[in-house]
Amino acid sequence: MENRGVDPDGVIEAAMLGIHDWAGLDVLDVGCGAGFHLPRFAASARRVVGVEPHPPLVRRAQQRVAALPAAVRSRITVQRGRAQQLPLPPASVDVVHARWAYFFGPGCEPGLAEVARVLRHGGTAFVIDNDATRSTFGRWFRTGLPSYDAEAVERFWARQGWHREPLTMRWEQPDRASFEAVVRIEFDPKTADAILAEHTVSSVDYAVNLFWRRF
Repeated sequence: MENRGVDPDGVIEAAMLGIHDWAGLDVLDVGCGAGFHLPRFAASARRVVGVEPHPPLVRRAQQRVAALPAAVRSRITVQRGRAQQLPLPPASVDVVHARWAYFFGPGCEPGLAEVARVLRHGGTAFVIDNDATRSTFGRWFRTGLPSYDAEAVERFWARQGWHREPLTMRWEQPDRASFEAVVRIEFDPKTADAILAEHTVSSVDYAVNLFWRRF
């Protein structure tokens, strides 16, 4: 339910496609979770691999893939693995995607080394993370996680040679009950209560950073 409400206008996907279209290419989704994005990539990619460390989510991603039409299902593989030790051979994918998964700045260097290992020459890596410096959701994020240093995270990516594309999308649920439910997934009870008391609709503006690098 939460995934369906994120970026209904396709702002993030359009920005990625403008940098590196994955049609006919091999895509890796790091930290694929329950596999929500795998069918979307497989709609045009030659092959899609989802890697996820958490066994229950691996099983859910595999179940999601198993329910797809055979033509799409045949192009997707889900594997258990960590960003720090990807279960893929060197130079085996063209595009790497990680959305709110592991790559949060300082400390993720082992995973970045793995990304560089598995990407082919000319490949592109994308990392999507919250932009806590702006938007209504960004303010909520700062309130719920005051120790988060957004400027330090941006400096980290710049030092690693990555580009930053600031994007603004919508986070929208079909009704208020659904919105309240996903807010309570994302935030501690006290922060969630404050958010829901001040914000009475089922949609919010949401800023993200699209970090990317060509290898």
